[in-house]
Amino acid sequence: MAELLWQPKPEQIEQANLTRFRHFVNQKHGIELADYPALYQWSIDQPEAFWCAVWEEGGVIAETRGETVLKDGNKMPGARWFPQARLNFAQNLLRRRDDSDALIFRGEDKVQRRVSHRELYNHVSRVAQALKAAGIGPGDRIAAYLPNMPETIIVMLAASSLGAIWSSCSPDFGVNGVVDRFGQIEPKLLFVADGYYYNGKTHDSLEKIAEIRRRIPSIERVVVIPYTRDTFALDAIDGALPLGQFIDGYAAQEISFEQLPFDHPLYIMFSSGTTGVPKCIVHGAGGTLLQHLKEHRLHTDVKPGDRTFFFTTCGWMMWNWLVSGLAAEATLLLYDGSPFYPDGNVLFDYADAEKMTQFGTSAKFIDAINKAGLKPRQTHDLASVRTLCSTGSPLVPEAFDFVYENIKQDMCLSSISGGTDIISCFALGNPVLPVYRGELQTRGLGMQVEVWNDDGKPVRGEKGELVCTNPFPSMPIGFWNDPDGEKYHSAYFDRFPNVWCHGDYVELTAQDGIIIYGRSDAVLNPGGVRIGTAEIYRQVEQLDEVVESLVIGQEWEGDVRVVLFVRLRDGLTLDDALIDKIRKQIRANTTPRHVPARVVQVSDIPRTKSGKIVELAVREVVHGRPVKNKEALANSEALEQFANRRELLS
Repeated sequence: MAELLWQPKPEQIEQANLTRFRHFVNQKHGIELADYPALYQWSIDQPEAFWCAVWEEGGVIAETRGETVLKDGNKMPGARWFPQARLNFAQNLLRRRDDSDALIFRGEDKVQRRVSHRELYNHVSRVAQALKAAGIGPGDRIAAYLPNMPETIIVMLAASSLGAIWSSCSPDFGVNGVVDRFGQIEPKLLFVADGYYYNGKTHDSLEKIAEIRRRIPSIERVVVIPYTRDTFALDAIDGALPLGQFIDGYAAQEISFEQLPFDHPLYIMFSSGTTGVPKCIVHGAGGTLLQHLKEHRLHTDVKPGDRTFFFTTCGWMMWNWLVSGLAAEATLLLYDGSPFYPDGNVLFDYADAEKMTQFGTSAKFIDAINKAGLKPRQTHDLASVRTLCSTGSPLVPEAFDFVYENIKQDMCLSSISGGTDIISCFALGNPVLPVYRGELQTRGLGMQVEVWNDDGKPVRGEKGELVCTNPFPSMPIGFWNDPDGEKYHSAYFDRFPNVWCHGDYVELTAQDGIIIYGRSDAVLNPGGVRIGTAEIYRQVEQLDEVVESLVIGQEWEGDVRVVLFVRLRDGLTLDDALIDKIRKQIRANTTPRHVPARVVQVSDIPRTKSGKIVELAVREVVHGRPVKNKEALANSEALEQFANRRELLS
């Protein structure tokens, strides 16, 4: 059994939203659910009652909920939640209109701003009126090529108040990456910033925007938000005007929120696109709202007035997730730029200055500050932080140790996992349960998550595929330009019919936690033995010499051999002694099958824009096959060093 690292105190359990929710369910249904496991079991046994309870306890604002909760509940895909309901997503996020902080923003060390709930409502009102005057209505697409700044949230809420569909990319995407995404969905309006800040430098966006405008003919107007300068020339961008001019003449007034079906499209999200043109995943307003209310209020324990943060760009689903914190009446802390400028303390400085309560980041960030020798516990107070969330890649057991030893002891470390595919999580944190070393705490309420072996049988204590065997509200309503649903079905339901197969290689533990070993399509298979890539990363990246690593299976002499690429600390060179040290570390803590046949030094590891390493793209390069969409990568030039390596020719 894994080591216990944190246990909530009795008063923390009693004060948790999750405890209040359990009492609410018991009283409403006349039952006696004694603890979280009982509540979880009830939530999957009685899904209609559970999601109604989330609706009621979360205070969903709607014109009507309707009588029917679930239609065709035996179909995946095909199930429909609350088919008679009519609501508006933005209305639920703009429920407060007082003078307390709604948004607090930092753009590196260049910009600081605060927006109250009242100001947020008024800003949204003005933009919504301008959008409507521009002919925007239900179903129209609004695209954004923006930093994580207050205007991004304002425009998204204005668009969704009208029933328009929102899609966003971060401004570090190249032109082809933007066109590959937005070109598929044919937006009418494109919102952009004049530039952005990263690592202390100012980056101009206007030249790229001019080309994007030329290559996406559906765009009728480009609205430019000033960020890095007050004035700029827009002559080169057809149909462009500044935001101030776009909303000029519109005074704030009551917003007329369009009441729309539960499954009305809200967001179009994009797959990473590293193996082809990105898939356009369409998410509905009602399912996104309900799922995020559950995750914020119950699993992350967000309370009204909390100050919630996630380090994210607008090209990652965690931005969409963060924004929904407004429905839980939280203050959102926004940060745009490098988390290491001017040093690795900037996010912890932010946490102390603004009394952050939920601190969200990536496993990669935690590993990076560990490698940098930072110990925030010694340099920062962090008294307000109750929860630290980590996602993006598996959080290795040693990273759990680092968090509790060097960041903070008394807080809930919530390693969470889900994806763009469901705009939410299958595995989540839990403020009333203990944290065990190396484990994601729990399966999400209402999500019948199991681990299946290759025969489609549920297993515990064994590695297998993460599946969800019953429908849930935040399943995509489909893919864009997929009228017969063929792409959607093949993405998730081909492996096990009528069961969502997520593509994660995982284990369900004795205490009902989850361990993630990597993506199923990146699993190594030497000699027919399945090995999760995270098992190797965990060992290699404990070594002080190794900054980060990437492992693939290379086809070799009718089998597969393990090839490990390592990025070393500056000034170090891979030699026989270090290769031997790496192999011994892996062999001693795993099995001989895990030991790489080849260890190769590289200067950089290719990543997606959201920071995930791209094992499949590297595997293609090593085998001399083309990588279809390099624009999806943050550092596509890194791929070049994996081609034609002499170390891999023998």
